[in-house]
Amino acid sequence: MNLLDVEQLVHNLSDLKFLVIGDLLLDKYLFGDSQRISPEAPIPVVDILREEVRLGGAGNVANNLAVLGCGVEVVSVVGTDPEGMQLKGLLQRQGIRGDGVLCVSARVTPCKTRILASNQQMLRLDREECFAIAPSQETQLLDFVRQVVPNVDVVVISDYQKGVLTDHLLGRLIECCASADCPVIADPKGDDFSRYQGVSLLTPNHKEVELASATKINSPEVLISVGQSLQQKLNLGALLVTRGKDGMSLFVSDQPPDHLPTEARDIYDVTGAGDTVLAFCAVGLANGFSVLKSAMLANIAAGIVVGKVGTSTVSAAEVLMAAIDRDQSGSGKVLFPEQLDIVIAGHRQAGKTIVFTNGCFDLLHAGHIKYLQRARELGDLLVLGLNSDASIRRLKGETRPLLCQTERAQILAALDCVDYVTVFAEDTPLELIRLVKPDVLAKGGDYSPEQVVGREYVESYGGTLVLVEFQKGKSTTNIIEEVLTRYRD
Repeated sequence: MNLLDVEQLVHNLSDLKFLVIGDLLLDKYLFGDSQRISPEAPIPVVDILREEVRLGGAGNVANNLAVLGCGVEVVSVVGTDPEGMQLKGLLQRQGIRGDGVLCVSARVTPCKTRILASNQQMLRLDREECFAIAPSQETQLLDFVRQVVPNVDVVVISDYQKGVLTDHLLGRLIECCASADCPVIADPKGDDFSRYQGVSLLTPNHKEVELASATKINSPEVLISVGQSLQQKLNLGALLVTRGKDGMSLFVSDQPPDHLPTEARDIYDVTGAGDTVLAFCAVGLANGFSVLKSAMLANIAAGIVVGKVGTSTVSAAEVLMAAIDRDQSGSGKVLFPEQLDIVIAGHRQAGKTIVFTNGCFDLLHAGHIKYLQRARELGDLLVLGLNSDASIRRLKGETRPLLCQTERAQILAALDCVDYVTVFAEDTPLELIRLVKPDVLAKGGDYSPEQVVGREYVESYGGTLVLVEFQKGKSTTNIIEEVLTRYRD
């Protein structure tokens, strides 16, 4: 999977539709600070500072898809207790359709409460009663699935063994999807994987595979043997084994296994990582990716989500930025305006201060470097708009530029002080400034504020213009004249 695949996927996300079936959980987080030990017992005292509630279980899978802008419908059973009502409200708030969620008075909605201090989990409290839903409820869920499955791209099964996905219901669901020619992928639980026989893709983790196969996987050879055996025995379209720090292994019939190294940089919290893998595998398949490309996409997303605290999601902008960083062409900082739009949105969501400047930067010299370094110091990242070759010819004549736009962009992208470079073809960067919407507009000190293109627009939403002094005597024109003087016959 390459950068172009991810770009194409990002543009298609809003057209993809999913049905998520499984156990809905409510995840509660109590964030606090711990500076002392209780006098009553040798335990830390946590002073609670704030509380959060999040969608967990199948809800986290659905939320991962909704955050990407996909259409999502959920099928499940919850109680009529406060936790169940909170879950319904969270679904609605996230734009996830919950018409297929039954509310049953006799059911306790599973709830996990995590207490954290300095973003480290101190304790988890679980409140749940795990018993199978009634046959009448199975029938209601299955009838709903039959109605909506012809209109979705992929059905996603998220099993947390809380009682919604009974053996009977699972079997009928898989049959229903097969009849509708709709791919179905599942994240399993328990020691009996035969319940998921015939799914398009199964995504267990390493420990779950050991449990289901009753085999200790202590070598690559054992992993391959067990993986291939399960894939064939269960008649799976594919088996994707997630292996934590060791990455992922994909098993497809009549093909050698593919091993994907982990994409994680900093592993902070693995809570919900399996949900993210499941969601992004579904996105890849719905977009027409092969199973291998879908697994690669999920691997990138998992590498992002484990760097976050608690049950979290991954945005399209984050995936695109990660794909740009790993792009083997080495041009990860040189973006088209459409790419830049999505990437900047991700940085803005993260609260970064965005600085923009522009210019020709033909024959890069020390004056340029000092200017760009000073501009970068004005914020958290610097976006550089680079005049195209054609626009420079219109500005400076047919003998310029000396270096083509591709070379100029690559040289600028090699600078640590420049975060992103994009080429614009217009005579002024106004349209690019409107796209980036920078917090700070930087321009050379040889301009007056009235002369700076985009100043009024940036100031209209509270941004600022900063004039940065150029180093005197340093210019491309001077360098050209010096070369001509020295080497003139």
